[in-house]
Amino acid sequence: MISAAIVGGTGYTGIELIRLLSAHPEVSIDLLTSRSEAGTRADEIFPSLRGISDLVFSDLGNETLSTLQQCDVVFFATPHGVAMKQAEALTQAGVKVIDLAADFRLQSLADFEHWYQQPHACPDLLKTAVYGLPELNRDKLANALIVGNPGCYPTTAILGLKPIIEAQNQQANRLIEARIVIDAKSGVSGAGRQASIALNYAETTDNFKAYGVTGHRHLPEIEQGIAQLLNSQFTHRVRFLPHLVPMIRGMFSSIHLELTDAGQGVDWQQVFENSYASEAFIDVMPRGMYPDTRSVRASNRLRIAVHQDNERAELTILVVQDNLVKGAAGQAVQNMNVMFGLNETLGLNAAPIVP
Repeated sequence: MISAAIVGGTGYTGIELIRLLSAHPEVSIDLLTSRSEAGTRADEIFPSLRGISDLVFSDLGNETLSTLQQCDVVFFATPHGVAMKQAEALTQAGVKVIDLAADFRLQSLADFEHWYQQPHACPDLLKTAVYGLPELNRDKLANALIVGNPGCYPTTAILGLKPIIEAQNQQANRLIEARIVIDAKSGVSGAGRQASIALNYAETTDNFKAYGVTGHRHLPEIEQGIAQLLNSQFTHRVRFLPHLVPMIRGMFSSIHLELTDAGQGVDWQQVFENSYASEAFIDVMPRGMYPDTRSVRASNRLRIAVHQDNERAELTILVVQDNLVKGAAGQAVQNMNVMFGLNETLGLNAAPIVP
């Protein structure tokens, strides 16, 4: 059995990790930490875990750090800046680290410091980190010691653009124009479990708003994905605008592109179907069918629809996922499966919940 620890298990991604790993046939959760809830049973905070988990939260003190070093894998479901302070000692002990925050996502130290308002604690270790998107980095993940789990929005954006950029890389001429517009929407759980006036019921219910209009920290992650992961041979200008919608969980990203003459000659539906034919968690919907967030609720699936309008020279990609599963905890478990040589779908095959 894989010995796992979860650091910071009181947030929404933490509870999702407990839920998923408790049902994983090859994993034992041997340590669960929280500074604020040390000594408290997890099922006292989350009654949904009654009869599923008897874990008790521990403080992240020196004794706990020693115990972490004896685990096979440690998941950090913590605020930005926590994992990078512990990762070096853990990886030196041979422990695999999966960080669900942003400490190991951006390879640019300048971008990290700008968007997360702190210097990076272990830049040398950052260079060895693997970006945890299995559909792109499966081979690298197999040998990774430390993984930066992608942000929820970048997961939809990068996977939504992957077949397009890869097809364009095979052509001498552009298939799409330089400008990419990503209009994205997320449920309120994406903001975390902390108390905030902006996130309370009276503020979010019956309301719809944009945020990060002047800039959002997921933009450099998306741009890095296009330039480095997808190895784009052309320069792109990305406009990314997120919105908060009055639902608990779910994410919907609409990607708008302008087709060149050459791009209009491509059957993009077929390109997407071919690109993702062997991916267990990506569903390219048939022509004329469009996804909704409920169709992926509580699952690790990501659904994509392609709409091509040659009369207007437009291509629209619609992408939905559960922001807490494929957008966070589920993807972390998927990464773990790859890192330990397990079947990638193990523990993640639950069907979406409807209604």
